[in-house]
Amino acid sequence: MKNCAFLTLDEKGDYVIDDEHAIQPLADLGWRVNTLSWRQKDIPWKDFDAVVIRSTWDYWDDSSEFLETLATIDSQARLANPLPLVRWNLAKTYLQDLEDNGVDIVPTLWLGEPETTRIQSCFEHLGLDELVIKPVIGANGQDAYRISRTDEPGRLERIVERFKGKDGMVQPFMPHILTEGEYSLFYFSGELSHTILKKPAESEFRSQEEHGAEIVAVSPEDLLVQRGRRAIDSVTPGPLYARVDFIRDEKDDFRVIEMELIEPSMYLRMDAAAPARFAQAIDTWFSDD
Repeated sequence: MKNCAFLTLDEKGDYVIDDEHAIQPLADLGWRVNTLSWRQKDIPWKDFDAVVIRSTWDYWDDSSEFLETLATIDSQARLANPLPLVRWNLAKTYLQDLEDNGVDIVPTLWLGEPETTRIQSCFEHLGLDELVIKPVIGANGQDAYRISRTDEPGRLERIVERFKGKDGMVQPFMPHILTEGEYSLFYFSGELSHTILKKPAESEFRSQEEHGAEIVAVSPEDLLVQRGRRAIDSVTPGPLYARVDFIRDEKDDFRVIEMELIEPSMYLRMDAAAPARFAQAIDTWFSDD
């Protein structure tokens, strides 16, 4: 048996983690899987034939330590996704690179550490009355806020306080997130595996199921498949796994809102064949010289 490590977080909390769906398909291919917290010290990584970053959903609180741990792993074992891709994908400034490569993204303004006046100027710059502000390094909708031009000043001041020491970014609030939802396309070794639609809960705009979103499996329309192909083909080297999130815009086209190459939930439970596809992708990836 070959040894594979799935990296996860210490405290699972209320997170829905479905990595276990891939364990039996990997066993069928001759792999023994160990689930280990990335925060554990003194693990002999050289004993593993594969280390796959999975549900490390607390790394954004200690991103420097996370990268140091991955560098240690990378010096002893084969890591996926590869460390250069992780470094690139850690900050959402990668969206600018996607746009430079011809991928349509949700328009994004970069704030540095946010100030009230800079946030207010974004309404004028984009010509909109509603925006979303979120951290450049972060995930799971943490510290993401839907803001309005008419918000009382005290609310913006409280949001700015939350961003102390952190860089922020602003995007238009996309109305289709409420009327339709956000699409996630999953790729294993560059091939589309499955697609889901995440519909935010009532009185919520964030699309994570931890915030009450409804998750449904869907068959993507042709235009969405084309936009996904353009996005995944723009990334080099190609990743073992990727999740690309899209929102429909006012022109009925699709724009990338995020591309997750570090620790996306794969929603393997949403497609009966997805666990076997993921296992096969891992087996092929780590069997190649």
